[in-house]
Amino acid sequence: MFRKSFLLFALLVIGGKSYAQTSTSGQTNADRAISTSVPFLMIGPDARSAAMGDVGVATSSDANAIHWNPSKLAFTEKELSATISYSPWLRKLVPDMSISYLAGYKRLNRRSVIGASVRYFDLGELQFTNDNGQPIQDFNPREIALDATYAMQLSKTFAMGVTARYINSNLAGNVSNSSVQVNASPGNSLAADISLYGKKEITLSGLPSELAYGMNLSNIGQKMTYNDADDADFIPTNMRLGAALTTELDEFNKFTFALDFNKLLVPSPPIKDVNGEVIKGRDTEDLNLVSGIFGSFSDAPNGFSEEVQEVSVSAGVEYWYNNIFAIRGGYFYEHADKGNRKYFTLGIGLRYNTFGIDFAYLVPQTQEHPLADTMRFSLLFDFAKPSKATESDVSDTENS
Repeated sequence: MFRKSFLLFALLVIGGKSYAQTSTSGQTNADRAISTSVPFLMIGPDARSAAMGDVGVATSSDANAIHWNPSKLAFTEKELSATISYSPWLRKLVPDMSISYLAGYKRLNRRSVIGASVRYFDLGELQFTNDNGQPIQDFNPREIALDATYAMQLSKTFAMGVTARYINSNLAGNVSNSSVQVNASPGNSLAADISLYGKKEITLSGLPSELAYGMNLSNIGQKMTYNDADDADFIPTNMRLGAALTTELDEFNKFTFALDFNKLLVPSPPIKDVNGEVIKGRDTEDLNLVSGIFGSFSDAPNGFSEEVQEVSVSAGVEYWYNNIFAIRGGYFYEHADKGNRKYFTLGIGLRYNTFGIDFAYLVPQTQEHPLADTMRFSLLFDFAKPSKATESDVSDTENS
């Protein structure tokens, strides 16, 4: 049906099988992999976190915190900042697929920050044909997510944040696929993030250090459908937990070590017989959002061992010289039966006055991987002077 065979998932979505869309996030479609609609929401948009193995829930804050952990914005040092990121996606397969991301925030007062972001996933041009192979029309599948964020310090060491999100997924326009007798239409959904972030100053081997932790429950929202309301799929509701340790060796040299854990809070796929009947696990078609989230911790057909397999791990390190130049590295691990993404990451960063630039490069462990040669580029801009808010200011506000 399509000139680009890797976009076969769009045809399957029209037929009500959105699991094939997971290929857009770089996942292989392993039998036990958890499937969702709009997996582009799980792709890290910025080069800094991408260079550190896709960690970000507890690292220091910038405008990209809207994706990783909105509550971090409450501790940002700038009054007003913005970032723009771009990444060619699946370059090994197609030349015109890309992800673009624009985000920014504004401090309201000593405790509160608001932010907004736009994430745009361009899947490139494709051509629809009829049953005889004759062209019908060209189409550009695309997906977009719009975010609005609010973060607030509850104490000098702890903050919480919330994000509201609108999602639109237009994979086939309004094309009718006569082979399955279904009319496609764009999918829409609303979702929310709930996050927390804390930090504490410590001394490590006589060196001033900071230990931070964070959690982000993201994409808590209604199912999405492309044709029939009775044939909807979960969006990628996700729980991210992590910690980061930053140590200053001296006034010029600083290291950050970060570790994140991710688990999709959507049902595990059941085991079915050749007739499509569930023989182990639970049928996911009639589950709602709440039952899907709470059941996701114990519904794996193969028990606890499979639940552990559903947790992906990200680890990264960042070195800064004089807060001007950064070198980064990281590793991402996902179990072979749950997507099998395993890759190393590298990157650099530069800050000068109110301007910053970051670059990341992905190195998969396997040959001919669809994510091979993935690059991300990010630009950061600070439009206002550093915030005058300090921890003592917050403490004084609390006391008053």
